[in-house]
Amino acid sequence: MNFLTIGHRGVMGVEPENTLRSFVAAQHAGLDVIELDLHLSKDGALVVMHDSDVDRTTDGTGPIAEKTLAELRSLDAGRGEHVPVFEEVLEAVDSPLQAEIKDVQAARALAEVMLARDLVSRVEVSSFHDEAIAEIARLVPGVRTALIGSRYGTDIVERAGEAGASALCLNIRRLTLEIVDMARAADLRVIGWVVNTQDHLRLVRALQLDGATTDFPEIKRTGRFTA
Repeated sequence: MNFLTIGHRGVMGVEPENTLRSFVAAQHAGLDVIELDLHLSKDGALVVMHDSDVDRTTDGTGPIAEKTLAELRSLDAGRGEHVPVFEEVLEAVDSPLQAEIKDVQAARALAEVMLARDLVSRVEVSSFHDEAIAEIARLVPGVRTALIGSRYGTDIVERAGEAGASALCLNIRRLTLEIVDMARAADLRVIGWVVNTQDHLRLVRALQLDGATTDFPEIKRTGRFTA
């Protein structure tokens, strides 16, 4: 399999994260996959935002779950961009997507869209939460899933197997050859995050990972030349 470059929230190093502007820039830069994050609004919309509240990435304040989609639409998400919903991203770009879900409720909402639009081949679903991965796998036959790890040990390989995940997305600051070897033995793909420098890139290539999640489009251009 070719080494994949995954655009983190689009290309958040140069554009406002998780906005249509950022996703379009990631596609134009030639990144192989676009990663995004999903939360549910008060009225059940699949809102594209990383945090559980709007404070950091918009000019508003408060939890996403306490705001309607109309209220979220009124916010500036950076450079005049509005807060998108998942369906808008599907129309704005045609790249493969990696959608991170935060809980079982988001898994159920995403499952409805994936089944209605036949997105199994286009969308991989990721989460830090084993139960969310298991739920999307139960609801969407054949879906590709990835378990995310930030502070993890070797147990994450077993957890991925129990949740039915086919890949691991792992913080490169804790990644070891032992974990990579265990993942390979379990037939799991391994993606490293966040890969933003040439040193990071050399590390993930030395570990022979399947890909890298990055904030910057330059990683795509240099990745193929890095041994």
